[in-house]
Amino acid sequence: MSPRLEWRVATLAGSRTETATARTLLLDVPGWPGHVPGQHVDVRLTDEDGYSTERSYSLATPADGDRVELTIQRVKGGEVSEYLTDTFAVGDPVELRGPVGGWFVWHPSRTGPVLLVAGGAGIVPLMAMVRARRLARSRAPFRLIYSVRSPSDQFYAAELRRAVRDEGGLDITTVYTRSAPTGVPRPPRRIGAADLELYGWPPRFEPTCFVCGPTGFVEKVASTLVGLGHDPRRVRTERFGPTGD
Repeated sequence: MSPRLEWRVATLAGSRTETATARTLLLDVPGWPGHVPGQHVDVRLTDEDGYSTERSYSLATPADGDRVELTIQRVKGGEVSEYLTDTFAVGDPVELRGPVGGWFVWHPSRTGPVLLVAGGAGIVPLMAMVRARRLARSRAPFRLIYSVRSPSDQFYAAELRRAVRDEGGLDITTVYTRSAPTGVPRPPRRIGAADLELYGWPPRFEPTCFVCGPTGFVEKVASTLVGLGHDPRRVRTERFGPTGD
């Protein structure tokens, strides 16, 4: 039986702006038990009247002592995301429960090829895997296909550019659905079978595939991968609500 997860009080130690609507939170969580890239946490807010609400957010980095990072995409009208991106200040507390999840995870000890496919904010748990690979000096071959609406919607843009330049065995392709930078040959459109064939791994290489994003995106990509010949048992998915690209 798995141990019962407890709520812990985290404190905001700092933050980074990722896009006009997304913010990375650096949280100190005393007694944090550690986590594996791909896991998530539950976040609970409670007001002075005792009303509380919870949301789940993916962990953005590998385990690092008592420090946890979350990247939050603001959702219009979202009572939790709007508070965390607009109001939450250094020194403020918030409750966390986790880590949660054991299927949608990547362990640095694995050496086989990996395909990561992200839609919008679905990049967050996949970025934790990319970062874990770097920290472990892993030689596991990674390919990341990142679908975003426009260049201004891309999370971790500078870090991803450095990763492509400095990290052998890591290929990153960004595909745009609404507007693309000048000079990009692929016109803006939704991700399709041609993209997965061109930028992903051939099924014969037996990659482990991680797909994360909005429900419609994940269902389309996962079914397309299976249609291209990938083993369904190697296609792992994580999805969230209707927001994102």
